[in-house]
Amino acid sequence: MATPKDKKENLENDRLVSAVVVDDDASFELKLRPRRLQEFIGQSKVKENLAVAIEAAKSRGESLDHVLLYGPPGLGKTTLASIIANEMGVDYQQTSGPVLQIKGDLTAILTNIRSKQVMFFDEVHRLQPALEEILYSALEDYKLDIIIGQGPSARTHTMDIPEFTFIAATTRAGLLSAPLRSRFGIVLRLEFYTTEDLKVIVVRSAEILGIEIDDAGATEIASRARGTPRIANRLLRRVRDYAQVRGEGKIDQPTAQAALAMLEVDKHGFDEVDRKLLLAIIEKYQGGPVGLNTLAAALAEEPDAIEDIYEPFLIQIGFLNRTPRGRVATRLAYDHFGIVPNRKQSSLF
Repeated sequence: MATPKDKKENLENDRLVSAVVVDDDASFELKLRPRRLQEFIGQSKVKENLAVAIEAAKSRGESLDHVLLYGPPGLGKTTLASIIANEMGVDYQQTSGPVLQIKGDLTAILTNIRSKQVMFFDEVHRLQPALEEILYSALEDYKLDIIIGQGPSARTHTMDIPEFTFIAATTRAGLLSAPLRSRFGIVLRLEFYTTEDLKVIVVRSAEILGIEIDDAGATEIASRARGTPRIANRLLRRVRDYAQVRGEGKIDQPTAQAALAMLEVDKHGFDEVDRKLLLAIIEKYQGGPVGLNTLAAALAEEPDAIEDIYEPFLIQIGFLNRTPRGRVATRLAYDHFGIVPNRKQSSLF
């Protein structure tokens, strides 16, 4: 029987506008991923900080300080980790929190680390506490405590490991323990992208994939990508298919608009579930406030799915508010659907 967590992951995978990696994204993203910092588009503050830190570390002949990258999914944390390894000219290895289940898994990785290597750890907030404790001395003193034997005869052996750079990525920075967070010398937050930056990414991706696209077509896709490069590239693929089958093989604005209308992705990047959520609050509950569990029951969705998958973007762009009494639709939500709020609803704004 599927757990609520499994259901939530399936919902994320099924949505075209989901920012998480779905099954067919990996090989596609690999082709589009920039390899150098100067090729990475957007996130100017993050790039500037990394450029200074990398140059300083290289001039001293040292490994880069440990790096924590956090922010919403799909913004380029994995890409930045591989770029750091390329810029430093060192080996790169990748794993993630859910993959490691026993101490031996993490110990094996750490004992095989090479000098100045970049170790990228995705979803670090999902690392088990017992494994997290192994990292403390490894990150701070470059030492690994190994327990040899069992029971009364067990003894601890301390093993030196080479200096390396630990790069951790998380979408839930608040779930990191204070001891682990304190080990990072460089902490950087990735923000949602502007439409202009996303347009540059769409044009670059189209060029790599050999797709003809004009400026207006790229803008149309970028404006509906919810500030996320991964979604922009996924929409580009779907629009490309439409252009080849029902268009003339070129992506212009009318073709992009027709394709995205067929995919039910509107001008704000909302899909059917986003619209159902907002309309339920407006029409069934007079604009709110409405409690999370009540809203979940009305939509036949899990409360966790609403809170973690659907709401963050709607709140980010100002269409939904969380209040102590429940969820409230904003003026922007009414305007989007062309609904005129009554006096009671207007008082909520």
